[in-house]
Amino acid sequence: MPHVKVGTENDNDIKIYYEDHGNGQPVVLIHGYPLNSDSWERQEPELLSAGYRVIRYDRRGFGNSSRPTTGFDYDTFAADLNALLEHLELEDVVLVGFSMGTGEVTRYLGKYGSARVRKAVLFGAIPPFLLKTDDNPEGVDGQVFEGIKAAIVKDRYAYFKDFLDNFYNVDKLAPDRISKQAWRASFNVAAGASPHASYACVDTWLTDFRADLPKIDVPVLVVHGTEDRILPFESTAKRLPDLVANLKLIPVEGGPHNIGWTHPEESNKALLGFLAEDSGRSAGLDRDLTAAARNKS
Repeated sequence: MPHVKVGTENDNDIKIYYEDHGNGQPVVLIHGYPLNSDSWERQEPELLSAGYRVIRYDRRGFGNSSRPTTGFDYDTFAADLNALLEHLELEDVVLVGFSMGTGEVTRYLGKYGSARVRKAVLFGAIPPFLLKTDDNPEGVDGQVFEGIKAAIVKDRYAYFKDFLDNFYNVDKLAPDRISKQAWRASFNVAAGASPHASYACVDTWLTDFRADLPKIDVPVLVVHGTEDRILPFESTAKRLPDLVANLKLIPVEGGPHNIGWTHPEESNKALLGFLAEDSGRSAGLDRDLTAAARNKS
């Protein structure tokens, strides 16, 4: 299985598992909590059929990646992503994140810039800042997240049951848009994740991305369910058009958190349409010249 080394813990290598399929412009898919990169199975075939190269990877602590007890913060997650892009020598990339993965996309662009990146897509966005504070009254009360951590410590399997019910809005959308079997598959993936990662990732949800957002200079698409119970639309996606210069927001009416699974027609149409658009950015030439200079050096 292909891996890229991103660090060490004691004498053990920390490696990120990835898959790389197809040809054409590279699209990098970054999954959400508590799943792995297989969760993109309703997007990957459409992207491959449309002529894109699709790279997807498992976040540290999840799927087939290493299970360390270090590096569960967005600076490290972004560094892991950067290591993968450098390892594969990718240019003209489209970064596509879901849920926690939208944090990687945002922090990567804020920290590393857009030299390698053409566009970005956020499904079920976690930015700008989920925690309610004096200067962020639209956020969610911190006690909610303390309760989540306590529930994970008490019985993470019971917590995942409740989480995934709200992840898919099972009470409203089952069985037409989320079958018992698909729900069970998600539960099995969640249960197989690192217990440490399952707990440690909760604090990362409270990362403040407000300083990263103004640095984003590529076109951005946000697709978000209006009935998202995990990352409420009003606290997240609705705020982003005022914070990113070139951003298009597509609400999915009645959509839950994982709209990529429950509403693939709307989600894939928005994704493929956005990828096909000519960005029209003059900065694209600057990036091409930067890439050419890098190749000559």
